[in-house]
Amino acid sequence: MEQRNRLVEVIKYMSLIVAGFGVLFPPYIIIVNAFKTKDEFYDKSSIALPDSFLNLTNFIEAFQQADMALAFGNTIIIIGVTLFLNVLLGSAFCYAVGRFDFKGKGLMVGLFLFATIIPQITTQVVNFKTVQALGMTNNLMGPVLIYVGADILQIYIYLQFIRNIPYELDEAAMLEGASLFRIFRTVIFPLLAPATATLVILKTIHIYNDMFVPFLYLPKQEHVVVSTSLMRFFGVNSGDWQMVSSAILIIMIPTALLFLFLQRYIFSGITSGAVK
Repeated sequence: MEQRNRLVEVIKYMSLIVAGFGVLFPPYIIIVNAFKTKDEFYDKSSIALPDSFLNLTNFIEAFQQADMALAFGNTIIIIGVTLFLNVLLGSAFCYAVGRFDFKGKGLMVGLFLFATIIPQITTQVVNFKTVQALGMTNNLMGPVLIYVGADILQIYIYLQFIRNIPYELDEAAMLEGASLFRIFRTVIFPLLAPATATLVILKTIHIYNDMFVPFLYLPKQEHVVVSTSLMRFFGVNSGDWQMVSSAILIIMIPTALLFLFLQRYIFSGITSGAVK
């Protein structure tokens, strides 16, 4: 029995080592190649260390060549408008669904549930035709419509929180003469702060890393975002890989810091409300 337990422990730790290697190896490749010169990149193995980690030339050239100042600006605009609409519409909709009974309420919630089982790739033609008909291709608001209308993450996050807020708070506010709008603004919405923080973090990371939607709806050079800026380092048959590694590292830093410092809000926001 003791030998069997030891074997289980060995297998467990070996699997953890393999999993850790699988997670850390790709970032390692990106980091070591980001500091290599072009000659180093072609002369050395891709896993070899660079001659110097003080070689910042690639980062400066990558930032300029990819026009990352413009890319970060466009990305911030898209994320900011999307988050504002997601928070406003999601919280208001869930307040109505979670607090009031009306005809079609069950059907409406059921349609949202049904939408989650439809693969998003099957709706891309309809989405593109809709955005095109609205004249919003090559417009930063085109991706905003997709991120707001085709993603219902905020519905589930806000709904589970609102259902766990005691209705007695609403009744107490009504006795004080507060309107429904004021109850939502001064009582309900402040209590949704953990849900809002969770939504902001998850949506920001999703939009920041998404390449498909910006590539499809924003083909013009002046509408570049951080994800599509990487394509400027690739030709028809080749790519400038050490520059790509530098650009990827620049792009990774904001999301890595965001997740590192705010991950506790993600986990608490997702799990809070799951158990009453």
